[in-house]
Amino acid sequence: MRSMETPSTSHAEVRVVAPSPEVARRVAEVLRRCFDSTEQRSYPAGPDGGTRLDLTVDTAHAAEPARSWLETSRSTGHSGSTGHSHRGQ
Repeated sequence: MRSMETPSTSHAEVRVVAPSPEVARRVAEVLRRCFDSTEQRSYPAGPDGGTRLDLTVDTAHAAEPARSWLETSRSTGHSGSTGHSHRGQ
């Protein structure tokens, strides 16, 4: 796994791995509706197919409803974790 630089305070690096480019694009579209973001970068996910899509979102410039959620989670001290495990972490 390659080393990544830590993004600036208000930015997050997001990686989407999906079975097809269309599914990855749909997920990226939802993120772009919530946050300002960079252009997505798309790559093959691996030898078995699939798509990996990387983008950077700016949490300082969130749109509704993400803005309300972010403000609420900051004031209550919650991280937003759902407690679900994620493969590959």
